[in-house]
Amino acid sequence: MTTADQKNLKLLYTLFCDDVRLEAGNKLSFMGVFQSIMVQQLPVSLIKFAIVNHWQGQGSYLSEVRILSPDRQHPVVVSQPTRFEIASGGFADNISFFVNVTFPTSGTYFVQTLIDSNVFREDLLTVSDVAEPEMLGTSESVN
Repeated sequence: MTTADQKNLKLLYTLFCDDVRLEAGNKLSFMGVFQSIMVQQLPVSLIKFAIVNHWQGQGSYLSEVRILSPDRQHPVVVSQPTRFEIASGGFADNISFFVNVTFPTSGTYFVQTLIDSNVFREDLLTVSDVAEPEMLGTSESVN
């Protein structure tokens, strides 16, 4: 990606959620938005998992999303490349749906967003089970 292309494209936000629906008036509804996954035991499989990227800028781009294992050695899941276009000064939403995604171990997974086959941004997704003592935390105050 050239420097001129990078200046024309901004990734405003990335959301992890269970599902996304297109509503009347071209509105998006996000169900089950989350920042991390905490479960009773691992491995865990998500029946449906969506990653939403909200873009600003202009131009035509090829987008991919991939999730890498905590050691960065293995892809957990990889989306198909999807072309999207943004009119000058406009916005675009790119949604990647995955089914039956299995996270085999606890750790920090790397969610990479690629534009034209180059890593544009990397987000972190922590997966843990409730038995992990470092994830439980302690508090001396009672609410």
